[in-house]
Amino acid sequence: MNHSMQHPEQTEYSISYVSRVAGISSRTLRHYDHIGLLVPDHVALNGYRFYTQNQLIRLQRILLLRDMGLKLEHIAEILEEQRDEREALANHIQQLQVQRRTIDRQIRALERTISALENGENMKPETSFDGFNDQYKEEVIERWGPEAYNSSNQWWRSKSAEEQSDFFAQVKELNQAWVDAGDNKIDPESETALNLAGRHVRWLRSVPGTPLDSPDPEQRRTYVITLAEMYVADDRFAKNYGGHARFVCDALKAYAIKTTEI
Repeated sequence: MNHSMQHPEQTEYSISYVSRVAGISSRTLRHYDHIGLLVPDHVALNGYRFYTQNQLIRLQRILLLRDMGLKLEHIAEILEEQRDEREALANHIQQLQVQRRTIDRQIRALERTISALENGENMKPETSFDGFNDQYKEEVIERWGPEAYNSSNQWWRSKSAEEQSDFFAQVKELNQAWVDAGDNKIDPESETALNLAGRHVRWLRSVPGTPLDSPDPEQRRTYVITLAEMYVADDRFAKNYGGHARFVCDALKAYAIKTTEI
C-alpha cells in the first residue's frame, strides 16, 4: 500500500487519496491536470500522479469557486489573478459568510411563512422572499467576477430596511424620469437626456464593487455602454422604462462617449 495513503500528514499524496478526501473522482483530477487547472506536483514513472499541500490548497479553491457556479475557464482566470493564497482564502471566507447569511435569511423567511400558515395569517410578500431574490447574481459573477457581486451584496445587506426602501424609491424616481423623457420624445443626445444619463451613472456609482470603481476610464466607459445595451436586450430591464429602453440606451451611450466624468 502506498505510504502516503497510510499517513495523510505527509507532504505527498496520491491521486486516489486526494480523490477520496476531496470527494471528487480521479477522472476529474486527471481532467483538471489535462486542462492545466490543477497540475500535480509530479508524476511517477508508473504514471501515478502525486500532490503536495500547494496543490491541495489550489484544489480547495477550485471546488469553492465551482460550487459558486463558475465555469472552469473562469476559475482558471481568477486563480491566475489571485496569486496571494492567504488573501485569496480570506476572500473565500468572506464569500462563504455572505452565502451563510443568505441561507440564514432564507430560513427565517420560511419560518415566517410557516408561522403565518399555522396562525391562519396571510404571508407578507415583502419579507417572504428575503434571501431568494438575488436574481442577477449569476450574471454579475459571469460578467464582472465574484468580487464585484460580493462587494455589492455586502453593501446592500448592511443597509437597514428603511435604507433599502429609500434606495428603491430613488430607483423608481429615476426610472419614471426616463419614462417621462421618452414620452416627451426627447432627443437622446439633447442636454436634457445627457443630464439624465449623468444622473443615472451617478446612481450606478453609488453601488460599490462595480467596474465604475476601476481607475481605468475606458473600463468604466465600457461598463456603462454594456449596461445600456443590456437595457434593450433584456426584458427584465427594458420593462422598467415603459417602452423607452432604446432611448435610455442611446442617451447613456451618448453620455459615455461625450463626457469626461465617467
